Amino acid sequence: MDYRRGLVDPSNESLSISRQCELLNLPRSSYYAGTKRKRDEFTEEEERAMRIIDEEHTENSQYGARSHMRNLARHGILFGRHHVARLMRCMGIRSTAPQPDTSKPARYHRKIPYLLRGKRIGFPNQVWSTDITFVPLGRGHVYLSAVIDWYSRYIVGWRLHDTIGADECVMCMERAFEENGTPSICNSDQGSTYTAQIYIDCLARHGVAQSMDGVKRWADNVLIERWFRDLKHNCIYQTEYKNMRELRRVISEYVERYNFRRLHSSLDYETPAEWYFSGINESNAPADKMMKWAA
Repeated sequence: MDYRRGLVDPSNESLSISRQCELLNLPRSSYYAGTKRKRDEFTEEEERAMRIIDEEHTENSQYGARSHMRNLARHGILFGRHHVARLMRCMGIRSTAPQPDTSKPARYHRKIPYLLRGKRIGFPNQVWSTDITFVPLGRGHVYLSAVIDWYSRYIVGWRLHDTIGADECVMCMERAFEENGTPSICNSDQGSTYTAQIYIDCLARHGVAQSMDGVKRWADNVLIERWFRDLKHNCIYQTEYKNMRELRRVISEYVERYNFRRLHSSLDYETPAEWYFSGINESNAPADKMMKWAA
């Protein structure tokens, strides 16, 4: 065992781990190999890197691991491409740039069909979309699951949680079902969270058809991803919060404003709530509000 590992102090606020390793002439890989960290544990430098990656991804979603690696270097964080890629996977972040074969699900994943090709969206609770995003909190981070109605852009459900497990997404979906009924179809990306059996069983139990983005169909989840971007730009990055309780209150207030007070040009300058609840109360959706998702 290299004795130099014991000389690195992760709690030292004046010297980063990278700088300490450099002064000790100790490769960072050797240090990290000896720490035997748990999968969900991150160093202070990694948490800082994830905040930078998250902010940059919000602005430039096409960035991949190499671009984020170079951007981190501008901030004095010298991580390798594979290290950055691992952090991106932990955050649930992926590049939206077209890449060969990256949309293929793992061999052991259950194949979920894509059900939205040429689908006309004409009323609320016809199609929902769900996703997870990374949210910085103090020196750590949490995750936010959210569900959006395609027709109205109304946020039908959300949940803040400290792990990225499928059970948290199921609880978010169950609450959305309880408060707003069930959609005909629920769409998601190909993340392992949404191919987990517990999530598949949840939708099946409520009679909801599961749809999953196929190859080159990353844009199908764009509504929820745009909402995450707006939430971070207009709320998260501009607000101070000290703990999960305060963050939950901040997000709750933003969702309330977004659903009931924000006007959308794509909704004829009406609010998502006006489209959502008026559509539910009408037996047939107005012809001028019929939308078609281009295949």
